[in-house]
Amino acid sequence: MDVYVVIAVTIFLVSYALIATEKVHRVAAALGGVAGMIVLGLFRSAGPLVSADSAFFSQHTGIDWRVVFLLFGMMVVVSVLRHTGLFEFIALWAARVSKGHPLRLLIILALVTAGFSPILDNVTVVLLVTPITLSVCRRLKIAPLPFLITIVFAANIAGTSTLIGDPPNLIIGARAGLTFNDFLVHALPLAVILMVVLLVAVAVVFRKPLSKTVDIDEALGDVNPRDAIHSTRMMVTCLIVLTAIIVLFSLHSVTHLDPSIVAMMGAGAMVVVSRTQPKEFLREVEWATLSFFMALFVLVGGLVEVGVISRLGEAATGLMGSHELGGATGLLFGSAVLGAVVDNIPYTTAMVPIVEQMVASTSQVGADSPLWWAFVFGADLGGNTTAVAAGANVVVLGIAAGAGKAISFWKFTKYGIPFTFLTLVVAWIYMYLRYFV
Repeated sequence: MDVYVVIAVTIFLVSYALIATEKVHRVAAALGGVAGMIVLGLFRSAGPLVSADSAFFSQHTGIDWRVVFLLFGMMVVVSVLRHTGLFEFIALWAARVSKGHPLRLLIILALVTAGFSPILDNVTVVLLVTPITLSVCRRLKIAPLPFLITIVFAANIAGTSTLIGDPPNLIIGARAGLTFNDFLVHALPLAVILMVVLLVAVAVVFRKPLSKTVDIDEALGDVNPRDAIHSTRMMVTCLIVLTAIIVLFSLHSVTHLDPSIVAMMGAGAMVVVSRTQPKEFLREVEWATLSFFMALFVLVGGLVEVGVISRLGEAATGLMGSHELGGATGLLFGSAVLGAVVDNIPYTTAMVPIVEQMVASTSQVGADSPLWWAFVFGADLGGNTTAVAAGANVVVLGIAAGAGKAISFWKFTKYGIPFTFLTLVVAWIYMYLRYFV
């Protein structure tokens, strides 16, 4: 094996170990890995692993600016909305409706998350729902861990159901020619089944912390949810802008406007109509999360550059041969495992041309191919495995840490691995019954 491949993999594994063990800050660990890739490339005769072109302009080895600006734009939108008091209003409303029963509250928040994720994309939804969750948990004086974990799982599951629900879907859909309606036909039924599985699973796993009912009157007193609204006029205006953003997201297949462009347009419009000052909305942007994403893209790009990910994909193609069920099974579980390690967005980007070759060797192409859907399900559901496996996870944990409710890498993974395995088994059964029986 090429010595540069070995060193590149070692640099990645060391960086990932530092992220996982939290010995150093995740941003520092990821940037340190990028620095290692740069130094390694200086000695490589085939050229640098990381250069200005590969890091900033390459679609295969560089930063996915669409994801970065989608996140940035929606962070600004969320920041402006927070100043209207909307989140506090929803938190108080949810608390009142739940009547102080934590399990009922968890189900409400999970369904709200699942309801918006197919339309807004899961990263945007957790940006909106996480502050609400932290607010209501603070009001009721209950631990937010079960709620935050459930929100992440619900967002990643529901995001599977549409073309714009999860970033990997956009990448796969563009390459495979899958439409918004294709996802509704093939992926939405599975997402509904898995949401039922999720609600049952969290009710069992978190039954102890969710068993104690809170006295709503004692916790909230005579506070009325409407009292949380600072300016009704500003809130209504901002909600009109948010509605326009959602509509444009849902019309992606018609307008062909990239979600990142829509997010930036929406952020600009919301800042203008609300007259919010830059120091107010920029202060609440999760800069550490954005930096981590950018460094992670470049770090994984180094592995793509030396051919590590493509070799794994080619090996999978060879193993499949003419056994399409075996290939679909390998893609489903393999994508979940690898996507959990390298983040499902750069993993999907690296793997999609290889899956295209696998599909070309079979008799079914496009939306009729089970291989594409196995790839979608594996990449999306694998996002629940670790703290860095999907954008929604990184965002939620970043916001939680900023609020003083940090969730460690291993604490998240302790719940993520068994739940992901459960959902993958259900997805395999669904795939087998739908495409092979």
